[in-house]
Amino acid sequence: MAVVTNNDGARRLARTLVSDIALYNVKKVEEGIRNDSLFDILKSEIEEGRSYYISKVDQKIVEGTNLFNQALIDVLVKPTGRFASKVW
Repeated sequence: MAVVTNNDGARRLARTLVSDIALYNVKKVEEGIRNDSLFDILKSEIEEGRSYYISKVDQKIVEGTNLFNQALIDVLVKPTGRFASKVW
């Protein structure tokens, strides 16, 4: 895969990586939301995804945006609002 050099491509990559995290860790996501420990439970998966993202996206985009973090919220957290949680 070539280095992603635009925000749209970086956003798509981030969302794809986070979607994979959510898809392959459904039980952990549910448990993390219910116990307000989502980012602790998925720490290694998120770090692995973030590392891959950083390796494939132009450094200027990585440093100048929060696209991976936005994807975590948009793709991993927002859809889980149906689960009971201490947070909401």
